[in-house]
Amino acid sequence: MLIYEFVPNKSLDYLLFEPYKSNHMNWSDRYRIIQGITQGILYLHEHSRLKVIHRDLKPSNILLDNDMNPKISDFGLARMVAVDQYQRETKRIVGTYGYMSPEYAMHGQFSEKSDVFSFGVIILEIVSAKKNAREVFQDDDDLLSYAWDQWRDRTPLNILDKNIKESCNHSEVIKCIQIGLLCVQEKPHDRPTMTQVVSYLSSSLSELPFPEKPINSNQSGLVQKMLVGGSSSGSAQTINEMSVSIFIPR
Repeated sequence: MLIYEFVPNKSLDYLLFEPYKSNHMNWSDRYRIIQGITQGILYLHEHSRLKVIHRDLKPSNILLDNDMNPKISDFGLARMVAVDQYQRETKRIVGTYGYMSPEYAMHGQFSEKSDVFSFGVIILEIVSAKKNAREVFQDDDDLLSYAWDQWRDRTPLNILDKNIKESCNHSEVIKCIQIGLLCVQEKPHDRPTMTQVVSYLSSSLSELPFPEKPINSNQSGLVQKMLVGGSSSGSAQTINEMSVSIFIPR
């Protein structure tokens, strides 16, 4: 028998994307969730005996306990690699459209920087309460392009969820947007490690590197692989060729 911790607040996607639910999450909760996810991924990448690459980080796999502390779940697609191994390749692409890094979606190459990319998408979704989905961004390619455009135009707070616009710490929000954009850089070596992300969260804005323009989803056929909403339902779907049992904490 397996016994799991009870997580009464369901998953992050439920609170972010369900109508009228995101207004129940203040900025303090969101910032704590971002910090908690950071520490969880850092443990998988740096402090576990074997490095664990999750490969399917997304809001529906982030469960929230009674105090809104995040718990990373669903390790059905995760891979353990040697601590000194940087990258692996696979011919079978598994994961979720909208959160896959470009090198993984197009070439099957995955590393801890693939998880960093997914984490960057999640940060931007937490800030904006908008899904990285084609049907959400009609005039812009995706959430990444929208966030970059606002950052470039020096109006980053335009992406902020309107429910918390008046009550949040603007400097923390801008810092998270900047970190999110750094995490979704096209080339893996341009993305920070999770150790660096931890450092960025405790640093001032002036100490953070300036991000470059992130990957354009319309390039190289990535629009189908990078955007949630390839199906008629528009929901985030894990692309997987094997049967995986997902245990939900009760």
